Amino acid sequence: MHAAPTRTVFSHITDFLATNPTPQEIISYQLPPELEARALDLLERNGEGLLSVEEHQEMVDFMRAEEMMSLLKAKTRLKLKKSTE
Repeated sequence: MHAAPTRTVFSHITDFLATNPTPQEIISYQLPPELEARALDLLERNGEGLLSVEEHQEMVDFMRAEEMMSLLKAKTRLKLKKSTE
């Protein structure tokens, strides 16, 4: 019997976005603590050269997700600013 696949960072983010969040919810969104801890662990172990190929790809996914969410938050802030002018 196979274990259920682990949810990815992208899975968490797309689940959040599928809830049709408000602009303020987007701006304040953070990954669940267990994913934050996983990302930090991967980054630390990467600095020590201890990641497997799969873990390295997972770390890259975290970095891409962070970049995407930072861009989304910045665009959301800009949209909010323009709507109040």
